[in-house]
Amino acid sequence: MNMLGGRATVVAPDGALPATAAGPVAWAPAVVALVAALAVWAALFSTEIAAAVTVWNTSTAYNHCWLIAPIATWLFWQRRERLALLAPIPAPVFALLAIPGTLIWFAAERLGIMEGRQLAAFGLAQVIVLTVLGWRFALAFAGPLAYLIFLVPFGGFAVLPLQHITAWMIDWGLDVLGITHYVDGLMIETPAGLFHVAEACAGLRFIIAALAFGALYALVIFRSPWRRLIVMALALAVPVLANGIRAGGIIVLAEYLGSAEAAAADHVIYGWGFFSAIILLLILAGLPFREDAAPPAAPLFPAPPGPPARPMALAGAAALAAGLGGAGPAAAMTLAYQGGAPVETTLRLAAPDGCAVVEGGLDCQGLRVRATMLVFSPRANWSEVSAARWRLGRGGSDTELTFTVPIGPAGTGGGGLWRARQADDGDGLSATASWLGGRAVGDGLGSRAAQARNSLAGGAGAPVLVVVRAVPTERAQPLGGARERQVFQAVLAAQGAGLAAEAAARSQGN
Repeated sequence: MNMLGGRATVVAPDGALPATAAGPVAWAPAVVALVAALAVWAALFSTEIAAAVTVWNTSTAYNHCWLIAPIATWLFWQRRERLALLAPIPAPVFALLAIPGTLIWFAAERLGIMEGRQLAAFGLAQVIVLTVLGWRFALAFAGPLAYLIFLVPFGGFAVLPLQHITAWMIDWGLDVLGITHYVDGLMIETPAGLFHVAEACAGLRFIIAALAFGALYALVIFRSPWRRLIVMALALAVPVLANGIRAGGIIVLAEYLGSAEAAAADHVIYGWGFFSAIILLLILAGLPFREDAAPPAAPLFPAPPGPPARPMALAGAAALAAGLGGAGPAAAMTLAYQGGAPVETTLRLAAPDGCAVVEGGLDCQGLRVRATMLVFSPRANWSEVSAARWRLGRGGSDTELTFTVPIGPAGTGGGGLWRARQADDGDGLSATASWLGGRAVGDGLGSRAAQARNSLAGGAGAPVLVVVRAVPTERAQPLGGARERQVFQAVLAAQGAGLAAEAAARSQGN
């Protein structure tokens, strides 16, 4: 190997023709420019980063995300010989990819979809790498760079469909086994007891972990794109099927134990053991087809001859990519400044039979019930509504029992649903409902898009959120979970048109 002006002529490890590549001196300015651009990116998208870290810490479905960066670093280290055939070649034209990226981020921000914001921010970080170091580097290290996608805690939107898939598989399995049962949505009743397909039973935590492991397995063991694709398809399909078998097995076990509580005890912990066994079987199934005898291939496109990239060119490419990516956060900050904080008030609730009006709410057979209304600015996005829902409703556990209660007649501001949760730690119940433009709305894309249009066009309508909380009083005898739900449902049903009409009027700016 002969050194000349900071560049070296090397031979590719797979016997390819010699190529001229950069030495350490040429890489130093590129690394500095990249780190500086990524530091600006991290400051611009600190909200997305903080939200991701919070999910890693609080959700068992994403605890493994702490391992993603070290694994990606190891994958990069495996391919470090490729750097001898590469040179940092800034490509400012690729900074233009930040324009659709920042538009996608801004759309997700207005829609209040944090996963969309995080995925768009991840894409903008990749644009920075592509712009500063060039497409040859991005292609040579595509595996480690792509693996970093698992830093984003995505997949929450799939929980409800996965719950219904699990319930359907349980229903089908019990039919095959001839076990008497009745299915009502996510509730399954058998002679052994009543089962609820909670969010923890959806299998998302198993699927996300399997995809992360499957991607690592595919990158390390296989070289063929088709084999890697098959591994990823199996990493998605097999956990879904296995989760249905696991959930159905709990109910079948309850038939033999004669107790739903005994069969369901620590079922999440047992589920991880079952999941580990499934992953082991997938590993063993893939070993006969492994392709890891040879080292990772050399870059398809080694660096062309020429002088090292100038520091000013690197700095310009980094500044351009970071600047275009920051346009979305700048626009969002402007709208947030114009919007202001929501107005929070305590509501007077109608008292059904068995409840008494007390200061600040109702006393219902040992349950203290309180309702709060938040009226948001027309400039607000739906993520503010979602954040307030979780803050006031104190939801979050994926093992909580969920149910719905009709709000009331559509003509009086109702027509929607109270979405209620019962805490599994005795902390009471909560229900939330939203209004926009004079009608009750859900949390789907329709209402999010309507408020996004409002926020940009300056519409008079404003999101309204009502949160009803019920907690046991200290001196009351416990009612039991089923009785608490009945009392809480009666309270929600008693509100009828009065509360809904007030919320609907406020959502029109009245």
